[in-house]
Amino acid sequence: MLSKSQINFIKSLDQKKHRKEQKLFLAEGVKIINEILLSEYKLHSIFATKEWLKNNIGKLMSKQMTEVCEISEDELKKISYLSTPNQVLGIVKMPEQNNILYSELIVALESLRDPGNLGTIIRICDWFGIKQIICSNDCVDFFNPKVIQATMGSFIRVNCTYMDFNKLKSTFNNYNIYGTFLDGQNLHHFKPFSPSVIVIGNEASGISNQTELQIQNKITIPRFGHAESLNAAVACSIIINHFKMHQ
Repeated sequence: MLSKSQINFIKSLDQKKHRKEQKLFLAEGVKIINEILLSEYKLHSIFATKEWLKNNIGKLMSKQMTEVCEISEDELKKISYLSTPNQVLGIVKMPEQNNILYSELIVALESLRDPGNLGTIIRICDWFGIKQIICSNDCVDFFNPKVIQATMGSFIRVNCTYMDFNKLKSTFNNYNIYGTFLDGQNLHHFKPFSPSVIVIGNEASGISNQTELQIQNKITIPRFGHAESLNAAVACSIIINHFKMHQ
């Protein structure tokens, strides 16, 4: 049975400051927890229904953790962040900050605030085999429960580093830095150079004037209809696809 202190502790991890203090984050659902169990991520604790524990006892025995707690479906609803809780919630240990992985194609996200967008972009990067995302310091937290959920487990395979975007040029001094602008060069009319960094701006305001100074090449996705803008994750997917075709 869940105690009040357990519930409060789990709920506290919804806040970035508590995640940073405890170096822990939340992950939910059968798919994501199964991926974590097969990865190098370390679990702190598991809260799961009797059925899930019975089916996964073998995997749990190979993982050292502080606590494995059997709970009812009603108790799961009390701690879940999902509209439809799915058998298991895990508290996961944050990995140590990784160094930037300098690969052929890197995605940089400025001031992205929507956790669903960041999670979807992480999933897109995983699909295209991109291992490194750079986030400006004011982006939504990588370990936000909604971000983790939206990745559907892809966060395990994509490295995310937060940094001051005024240092993009100096950090990636041998890269071609591309940025998305409405008045940029038609994406379909040029062949990108490698290695490349693709900068995607804030959902509402795009790339800031300050970050624009760090960008060498302005690009745009041609518009054929009348929509004002594209969702950041959708735009990111279209651009990555073009770059990967020409790598």
